[in-house]
Amino acid sequence: MPKKKPLWQNKDSAGTHGNSTQGVLSAHLTVSQRTRYLIVDGHSIIFAWPELRRLHERRSSLEREALINQLRHYQDWTGVRVVVVFDGKDSKVTTTSDPGDVQIFYSRHGQTADAVVERLASKYAGRFELSVATSDSMEGQTVLAFGGQWISPDSLRARLQQARS
Repeated sequence: MPKKKPLWQNKDSAGTHGNSTQGVLSAHLTVSQRTRYLIVDGHSIIFAWPELRRLHERRSSLEREALINQLRHYQDWTGVRVVVVFDGKDSKVTTTSDPGDVQIFYSRHGQTADAVVERLASKYAGRFELSVATSDSMEGQTVLAFGGQWISPDSLRARLQQARS
């Protein structure tokens, strides 16, 4: 499998990052040809899934690792590129990922993960086939307004289970 570029490193056909959500190449691609991304509002899913919520009560890093592990398998099985966003504590947005791995964003202190998810959706929904998993209906409506697909925590669980079978 070829190495995947992180979402923020993909370039349009002019070779620039640009603010345009409609690059020359992406305007001519059909949905089935466009790269697929799944953005996950990490804590939204953790608190919606009882088994992850129980892990969070024991130690907060356990549930993040459990969710990331499931999403890593999903990415490997389906080829859908996965981005997970968590609330962070640093003074700036931080990212972590290895080439081809799940991309992980942490919002900066004073900013919610929702804001990062919405910013990613606004920037990339027109360029990629984009789904966002969250239990937050306001965030979901924003994603829909930008042209992305909003899926619930239950729908995300169903996608993960379907990919396994």
